[in-house]
Amino acid sequence: MAITSYPFDAQSITETDYSRLFREFQSTGIADGVGGTSFYTYADATGMTVKVSPGFAIVRGHAINSTATEVLTVAASNTSSRVDRVVLKLDPAANSITVAVKTGTAGSSTPPALTQTDTGIYEFSLATVAVGANVTSISAASVQGERQFLGNTVGGWTTNTRPASPRVGRLGFNQSTSTWEFWNGTAWANLTQAVDWSTLTNKPSSFPPAAHSHGWADVTDKPTTFTPSSHTHDWSQIVNEPATFPPSTHSHSWSSITSKPSTFTPSSHSHSSYLESGDTISWANGSKKPYSNTATDGTFYAVWVEGSGTFCRNTSARKFKENIEDFEVDPDAVLKIRPVIYDRKDQVDEESGEVRPGRKGEVGLIADEVDELGLKWLVQYMDGEVDALRYDLLGVALLPVVQRQARQLADLEDRLAELEAALS
Repeated sequence: MAITSYPFDAQSITETDYSRLFREFQSTGIADGVGGTSFYTYADATGMTVKVSPGFAIVRGHAINSTATEVLTVAASNTSSRVDRVVLKLDPAANSITVAVKTGTAGSSTPPALTQTDTGIYEFSLATVAVGANVTSISAASVQGERQFLGNTVGGWTTNTRPASPRVGRLGFNQSTSTWEFWNGTAWANLTQAVDWSTLTNKPSSFPPAAHSHGWADVTDKPTTFTPSSHTHDWSQIVNEPATFPPSTHSHSWSSITSKPSTFTPSSHSHSSYLESGDTISWANGSKKPYSNTATDGTFYAVWVEGSGTFCRNTSARKFKENIEDFEVDPDAVLKIRPVIYDRKDQVDEESGEVRPGRKGEVGLIADEVDELGLKWLVQYMDGEVDALRYDLLGVALLPVVQRQARQLADLEDRLAELEAALS
């Protein structure tokens, strides 16, 4: 077995040797953080093109640095749709890393596989591009990011010597505060949060006493007399007993009863105000009211149904809330949510056996897919299983997507202004 060691003075070392060495220092990825713009791929419907922002990346130990936006042409799809991939392509034989579009298979919804050899061609995906049939331009929604990022090193510092411009997730030990902390994109946050009694949630308001005992002398308000325990008496010991007895419990058949009435008046009872003449289904649970009414005055609320079946209004004012803090939403996960159209399954009534056909052609989302994307706060569970979606929170989920697009648009406007100023 041959043993090779390197690098040393006056030694012939190949690029394959250096690539193998450097990839142990840092994995393949973009030198940026989640949400950054380095090698960010996008489209703006200006034709059959996609654009890739400037950036720095490492591919299998080789580096690529781009200082200008790259515009890539996407081949026409004709009558069949397909999915392409935008990649960084390492070609050791050509001594280069290029940005390229890898064309998918016509009629397939699966992007082309990446070529990833050990010493030859190695492709690193930046994004997928959905190319519709007979389209003449690529829309922004057709591009889905697939960038992976370089790892962060773990360091140590004081409060005054923290790293400048760290990436999201940079972790280190702060000797000034004796705590582990990380950069969350806007501030340094403790890796383990301090907890005290006032910040605990779902704590009990009272505690049952532990098992203990009291001496009789310690008991207050005790009775002076006690009722006798269960016991028996002989008949001869009983005084003032009755001379006759009512009959013991027994029954009569209906036919043996004489002078019985032919009809019976109903006992005193009431009906809910929601029952109406002619109803074939009981609406006594109150659901008739919202079913029949429409909003006519200036004050109305969205209605929720609790797990107990109780109606309640959906409130959102600060006075109804506590422990309010920022909540991080992953825009890339939100953008992967897939709208679908589907038919509901038929249901069988357990008592009558009657089949109730499910609604057809409903449009919505699949709760299981949203759960798999990590957006569990949009999902409702029953008995530990995925059950439904909080559709009322979809607007909240879309906010960080819109905010990120707003930042990107502002950045593009600033760059455009700089280019126009330079050209003038």
